Amino acid sequence: MIRWLVVLLLLFHGTVEAKPPRQVEVVSNHEVDAFLLLEGDRAAQVITDPSDDPAVQRAATNLGKDISSVSASRAPKAGPMPILVGTLGRNATIDALVKAGKLDISDVDGKWEAFVQQVVDAPMVGVPRALVIAGADRRGTIYGVYDLSSRIGISPWHWWADVPVPKKRQLYVTAGRRIDAPKVRYRGIFINDEEPALGNWARKRFGGVNAQFYEQVFDLLLRSKANYLWPAMWGKSLWQDDKQSAQLAQDMGIILGTSHHEPMMRAHVEWERAQAGRWDYTTNSENLRAFWRDGVARSNGQDRLVTIGMRGDGDEPMSETTAINLLEKIVADQRALIAKETGLPPEKTPQMWALYKEVQDYYDQGMQVPDDVLLLFADDNWGNIRRLPQAGERRAGGFGVYYHFDYVGDPRNYKWLNNTQIERVWEQMSMARAHGADALWIVNVGDIKPMELPTSFFLDFAWDPDKIPLEALPDYYRRWAMQQFGASHAADIAALLRDSSRINARRKPELIDAQYYRTDDDGEAERIALEYSDMDKRARKIAGELAPQYRSAFYQLVHHPIEAMANLHHMYRAVAQGRMDDAERAFANDRAIRDRYEGLEEGKWHDMMRQTHISYTGWQQPEQDVLPDPVSWRPDRNVRSGPDASPVPGRKMFLEKDGLIVMDAPSFARAGSASAAAWRTIANLGHWSGSVTVLPQSGDSFAPGAGPYLEYDLALGAAGDFSLAVYASPSLDVLGKGGLRYAVSVNDGPPVIADLMAGDANVWSKAVADNIRIAVTRHRAEEPGPIRVRIWAVDRGVVIQRVIVTRGELPRSKLGPVGFKPR
Repeated sequence: MIRWLVVLLLLFHGTVEAKPPRQVEVVSNHEVDAFLLLEGDRAAQVITDPSDDPAVQRAATNLGKDISSVSASRAPKAGPMPILVGTLGRNATIDALVKAGKLDISDVDGKWEAFVQQVVDAPMVGVPRALVIAGADRRGTIYGVYDLSSRIGISPWHWWADVPVPKKRQLYVTAGRRIDAPKVRYRGIFINDEEPALGNWARKRFGGVNAQFYEQVFDLLLRSKANYLWPAMWGKSLWQDDKQSAQLAQDMGIILGTSHHEPMMRAHVEWERAQAGRWDYTTNSENLRAFWRDGVARSNGQDRLVTIGMRGDGDEPMSETTAINLLEKIVADQRALIAKETGLPPEKTPQMWALYKEVQDYYDQGMQVPDDVLLLFADDNWGNIRRLPQAGERRAGGFGVYYHFDYVGDPRNYKWLNNTQIERVWEQMSMARAHGADALWIVNVGDIKPMELPTSFFLDFAWDPDKIPLEALPDYYRRWAMQQFGASHAADIAALLRDSSRINARRKPELIDAQYYRTDDDGEAERIALEYSDMDKRARKIAGELAPQYRSAFYQLVHHPIEAMANLHHMYRAVAQGRMDDAERAFANDRAIRDRYEGLEEGKWHDMMRQTHISYTGWQQPEQDVLPDPVSWRPDRNVRSGPDASPVPGRKMFLEKDGLIVMDAPSFARAGSASAAAWRTIANLGHWSGSVTVLPQSGDSFAPGAGPYLEYDLALGAAGDFSLAVYASPSLDVLGKGGLRYAVSVNDGPPVIADLMAGDANVWSKAVADNIRIAVTRHRAEEPGPIRVRIWAVDRGVVIQRVIVTRGELPRSKLGPVGFKPR
């Protein structure tokens, strides 16, 4: 459905056209002045200019195929209205429309990756109407094209999750104009830790991680409005393994880079293959410079963001004796190589330095970095950003964030299933943007599958965070479900995605074992089993009601992680209770679930679910899954005694029962703001019903007792001492102030300060394993009855999930007792 427009047959009517009054929309019913996209056996023809970029021509061809695939007609004919696709300055037809005043590009021209979609009347002789998709640059055009593909029903995951294409008999584009552009300049993914699953799968399907593989990756990225990739690197090189891969990236419009520890466009494995000596600049600088020089030279002429700097061999820290001066010299030498190989000043080549792990410490200690270099901060590998720019800190290259959905390292690998909440991504990346880290967002997605949902969210949010404000966050699940499965079951599927992502995120499956959950009369293990049983029943009901063509995608994207995690918990619970026959059946079922997934689509995903996940004994993955040994178990009856509080007439409050009060943080009675800052609820974030944090996320800290507060009404059954424990997300002190503080006051008493960051490195390991931090303050009630508790914001970035008041020790179960409801 694509043809080349060589001769311009323009017939313009006037030189000025007012801006259309509305945004273009794809609709199923015809409207006055609408553009005919699809109607019966007719479909819009896609026209581009042969002088435009090859990446634009490829995207335009794909748009034609997408329209044909949506059409209910097997072989649609060209309709009367064309789609004109092109880049400003590279498409003579579109440039003429601009010159004639028919296409308004005033807020697009010269803007990075911006595009306009506009219905234009009488664009040429004999043509009543055209839809123009024009980009400020080649990727802007590509995003405008794939934006339309998405709106007609083509999911970015159509290949990677077998999402079917809905058939339509008619589609129209309303008269109007729409513009869009990214808020984050570089938006990408890192394919990492890809063995054994993705690696074996790619070798079986494509013969290797080669250009055929990367063609599907690049397509996914562009349809997701991403532009940047760190290629798979466990024993792999995109440049050496298949030389067509790098050229394909350029031909499709992808910006290539290398990971945080692979400088100068060289994959780490290439150094091993070169056998050029030690990875040590103090003793082997000449060979290293030659190695790096080749990386720059071979990528000249391609879109790239060059990683600079240096870590130890194999993503390890440099020697403790490494001086900051040496790293500064390495960067200076690398930039000199870049200048020599490009023939341009070094600042003309985009560069990035990743402040990963110990490299951040060097930066904190004053390491100097050229102003044009983009500085990439990182999380702690567990989704908690470590550092962000100080207030007022700016640089020409900007700042970015490297985030993780997958990790190999302490305290344990997590690679098998998605256990990242999009609410946590929203909270952390909103904080990054609030502090000015918005030049590059990249996320480690492991094997790509099964990280589809958080990957979509991360890239959608990077494109435009303003389109997903806090109020719209809960609806993202429904919109994503509707994109994959249509409207009829979107609400129910969204609820499943929401619930399963919250429950799975409580603890990584690799960290679960038979002794983790209590199995006594507290009922924690039983509650978890019931949660998974309920979700599994809901998933099976939806699967039975879905049209058959959607069931494969539904299993991959929704049901499989529920079924697999439910079975894993069942197995460990059976082991804990000595029911080894049940445990053996669950262990066998784990493989059956894997085989069910890999058997979809006639074996398309064979090997993709081979990641080991049962019976870890250390941080590294086991060679194979092993049935756990039986454990000796005794009930741990952490029972309290104490008077129960009586209801207070006319007031709703939390009543003490058995020496305990358990409150989900969003269940506050009142909240007070200060200096335009206020506590806000992020629904579904954390282990329970939601969390609260202070917005905006940037700004000064507050004096204890002077900032925003949350107020809870409690009724105690007796006078005396009590503890108040705050269960918070394991966030970090991103500004290096030395802590992450809040304060607690009772009635009109003075605020007592607590610091969530107190403790040593072992506290961090426990916090990320449990996905929770706990801080405790001590208080005293002089008499029984009602009290008023206020939690005051001190440092921004505190995310509170639950508040527990106790007379004795905190509950020893991992999830704690069931939350109370005010009475």
